[in-house]
Amino acid sequence: QVQLVESGGGSVQPGGSLRLSCAASGFTFSSYVMKWYRQVPGKERDVVAAITSAGGSTNYADSVKGRFTISRDNAKNTVYLQMNSLKPEDTAVYYCNAERVFFSRSYVYWGQGTQVTVSS
Repeated sequence: QVQLVESGGGSVQPGGSLRLSCAASGFTFSSYVMKWYRQVPGKERDVVAAITSAGGSTNYADSVKGRFTISRDNAKNTVYLQMNSLKPEDTAVYYCNAERVFFSRSYVYWGQGTQVTVSS
């Protein structure tokens, strides 16, 4: 059974930090590109950060560049999102995503989400 379980969300003051974790199971984690998305009520789910299967390349939304860092530990089947210098506009539900294209077939898995609230 495929599972992506996020943790580490919570409430923090502006300027603070949080580290999200996403533990994967039920699939070959090291073969998947991993991404973090976020969503606020009434808006689309937007990609925040992505990391290649071996972790050699990362990419970030302009709004989080220089503040967020995505990383992964393939030995632990876990992807992380270190969030620093948090702003109120970072408030959202954060979702972990796994994607792979294999023989022209797409495999996509989602976590259940974890709430991040940045407020004074």
